[in-house]
Order: sequence, then C-alpha cells, then structure tokens
Amino acid sequence: MKRILQWVFAAFLTCGILSFMSCSNSDNADGSQEYTGIPLIILDTDIGSSTDDLFALELLYRYEEQGRCQLLGVVVDREGEQNAVFTDVMNTYFGHGDVPIGLVRKGIDAPVVWIDYAHVADLLDGNGQPMFQRTVTDYSALPDGWQLYRKLLASQPDHSVNIVCTGFVTCLAQLLQSEGDEYSSLNGVELVRRKVKCIYMQGGSFGESEEPDFNFAQGADFAQEFFRLWPADIEMVFSPMEAGQTVDYKPEQVISDISWTDIHPIKQVYMTCNCDTGQRMWDVLPTIQAVEGDDLFTLSERGTLTVTPECATIFTPSPTGHFRYQLTRDTTWSAAILEKIRTFNKIH
Repeated sequence: MKRILQWVFAAFLTCGILSFMSCSNSDNADGSQEYTGIPLIILDTDIGSSTDDLFALELLYRYEEQGRCQLLGVVVDREGEQNAVFTDVMNTYFGHGDVPIGLVRKGIDAPVVWIDYAHVADLLDGNGQPMFQRTVTDYSALPDGWQLYRKLLASQPDHSVNIVCTGFVTCLAQLLQSEGDEYSSLNGVELVRRKVKCIYMQGGSFGESEEPDFNFAQGADFAQEFFRLWPADIEMVFSPMEAGQTVDYKPEQVISDISWTDIHPIKQVYMTCNCDTGQRMWDVLPTIQAVEGDDLFTLSERGTLTVTPECATIFTPSPTGHFRYQLTRDTTWSAAILEKIRTFNKIH
C-alpha cells in the first residue's frame, strides 16, 4: 500500500510540474529565454498599394541573411487574401517561405490603393506556368493579424521585439483590445508592455500646422483606439513623410538594378504597373532604424504624443517622454540611404 501511495504521489507531482511548465511556456511569464540582442522584427504592412513596402520587406530578408535581425512574421493590414498571396510570393521567392503571415479580416473598408500590384503574384511565364512559387496552401486558414501578434509575442523574451509598422494600425488596435488566450494569459496591452522593446512607425506630421496623417485617417477609429491603449512606457519612433521625401528610387533605376533577371516580383511590379506616381522610400526608413539602430538618423528630442480626432499628431517635448521622430536630412544623406537600398536590390 505504501508503494502504491508513493507512486500516486510521484505521478501527481510530475503532472503538476508538467502543467506548470505548460502554463509558463504559453505565457513565457518569466521572460527567461535567451535573448542574443539581434533585433527581433515583426513587420506590419499595408502591402498591395505602395511599393516602398516591398523594399522594406526585401531589406528584412537581406538583413536576416546577414545575421543582423530575425524576421518573426509579417502582418498584412490591408484587407484581401490577394495581398497575403503577394506577401507569400515575396517570402517564397527570397527563400523565407517559413515566415508566418497574418491577415486583417475586419479592417479598413476599401482604403486608397495607389499602385494596384497584388495581381503580379498570379503572373504566368512563357510556358503558361505560374511565374512565382508559393508556400501557403490555404490562405483562408491564415490567422488574423492580431492573433499572429499574440502567438509571436508570447514566445519571445521580455522587452525584445521591435515592431515596424509601415501602414495602418488595424491589427495593432485589435491586438491591444485582445484578451488572454492559448498563447498567453495576458491581455493585449500587458502582452505588448511585456514583450515589445520599440515600435517604429512610418507616418505622422510634426510641422507647425496640424495635418492629419494619411495612414491613421484612413481608419480613424482604429487609430484612436491604438493610441488610447498603447502603453505609454514603450518606445515609439516615427518616420514622417518628409523624412523620406528625397529618397527617390526611380522606376528605371529599379528595373536596371534587377537587370540580372525578369523573374523577380518587385521587377515585375515595376514592369507591369505604373509606379511613376511620386513614390518615395518612406517605409524603408523605419525598417533600417529598427535593425541598424539610431546612428544613421537624426532624431527629435523626447516628448509625448497626442492624436486629434482628425488624426493629426501633436508632439509635446518632455524629457521623460517615450516618443521621438526622425528629422529631415540633406540630399547627401538621402543618396546614401538610396544606395543602401539599391545595393541590397542588386543581390542575386
């Protein structure tokens, strides 16, 4: 009888330990995973409209190949499975088909499309076969963007993840509104507070006049909720439109830089779509800063941010604030940034 009781106690103890480990792993509650210091990146993109998103994504592939970052996932915050298809084509073409994709399904209804290029994913070659391979087999099974955020964040060390947001804030707002689940018992706000190191955002306007930001104004309700809930103690760095206005990667340069092949998703976008629309490399700037750090940039003083109902961004200097933004640099700096993009694009 004594031996039976000992066996039952041991089984109970083992079951309890395993249960505790399972709970801790889902939350990573102690944040004890090894963090190497290499930037851990989640890209949140409104891919399918402006081409600067494509170069931001390509740069992250190249950085990861150089061991300079780890791309944890891509959140597509522009509705429509075709935008996820194009993201999958990009991932697969550049050898990163294992990068998970999340897709917004209850986002902004019919936002502006500047360059409609998502169909390039379906191009056929001269033999009538798909020009580009894919990895995902069922796009309807992709998680919602906010769900992918929760899964990715919960599995990372505390205060380790850099989010690069180059589009809308739909999925981010939904993440912040979320409750605990199988990935973490923490709600969205507390999960972000625990896991995110910094968020780098393309957008904002910080001149003397109050001007609505395009990305925020496209989904004002989402933007208001995002800024209301975002933890004020998490670093936030903006790259306003004027910071990248002189980084001009002309269509003919793009096509020339990829002269080594025509079977290239970005080149096909530029060969089959009108990309001469005033496009600049806005989205590339927060991406570079998220990986390479602050040294290449001149930043504002620290401060706080207020977003008006019209989605204008109001900056107030404060030495204890967690908000900064990139300042405009001269044409020499812009040329150096453009050369960095072009160098990455010439790799084959």
